[in-house]
Amino acid sequence: MNKPYLSVVIPAYNAGEKLSKLLVSLGRSKYKNFEVIVGDDGSEEEQRSKIKDQKSNVRIVRLLKNRGPAAARNEAARLAKGRVLVFLDSDTEVYADTLSRIAEKFENDDDLTALTGVWDKHQRTRDFFPQFKALRDWSYWTNERDSDGYYYLFSTRIAALKRDVFSRLGGFNEAFRQMEDVEMTYRIARRYAIIFADDVRVHHEFEGFFAVARKYFWRSYYWSRMYRERRKFDPVATTMWETLAALSGVATVGFFVWAVGVIIALGLVLSIKGLVLSTFMIEAVILLILGSLVFLCIHIFFLRKFLGFVYKEKGMVFTVKSLGVGMILYCVILLGSAYFFLRKSMS
Repeated sequence: MNKPYLSVVIPAYNAGEKLSKLLVSLGRSKYKNFEVIVGDDGSEEEQRSKIKDQKSNVRIVRLLKNRGPAAARNEAARLAKGRVLVFLDSDTEVYADTLSRIAEKFENDDDLTALTGVWDKHQRTRDFFPQFKALRDWSYWTNERDSDGYYYLFSTRIAALKRDVFSRLGGFNEAFRQMEDVEMTYRIARRYAIIFADDVRVHHEFEGFFAVARKYFWRSYYWSRMYRERRKFDPVATTMWETLAALSGVATVGFFVWAVGVIIALGLVLSIKGLVLSTFMIEAVILLILGSLVFLCIHIFFLRKFLGFVYKEKGMVFTVKSLGVGMILYCVILLGSAYFFLRKSMS
């Protein structure tokens, strides 16, 4: 039997139902010369029983305990026979042409080493936050990308890499429970280009606000760890401009919160101390509100491409809500980074 050209590698932890949908979508792929290897990252027994092989070419490698997606991918990749490894997250679904487009690109370009695809901007749910998150990610990749078309980010939600290069690099760094894809990106990019293939797509349904905010916190924590060592920003998402957008957004929220606090205090002073002190506080409120408005204008300037894109897609109300929710997420991101540097300073 001929060896498969593509080896699809999927890490999974308690992802029975979502993984089954992914395996079904892979079974509907137009491209057939591939194998599927799932790294079960110590899932609970009840969840393991939900994972059913959809096709005969699906193999499951079971880890004895939960070691993180990096370890699950590494264990699965060790069994791979294909020339190209295709990495997918367990909560994605491929389209009928996803694998064929990957295979075509590698077959037609011997110099191609690594590529990353993109997840589409549409969500099945009508809830606001998943739709916002899908549009935010889509804008990062399609509206705010570098003009040269080359990307640092090797996004394992949908990415492909030659198997011999993966082996040469030693696989994913298992010390990273999160951001292992970014750490791998840096090692790939030292020697090879990672191209962005915007026609290689998967579908991904995003979670709610609190689940995503928790991931943002810890991804920011681990990214700060890498930034401390590299002292460099990235060309995608974690750019210098995105950092300035985050800082201006947090400053907007900070000045606004201070203004509200002073207004509350002002109400107490008016009823107790009289007019002299309250006049000073009124001036303070005005300055704080002006400061908030200045930083808001700066923030909107940095986000003008995203906000313009959202306005065309969803209208003004959705855009305003996106601006507010985005600022809250920026606060979470900076908290994650601050937590890392605080722990580092205390160690």
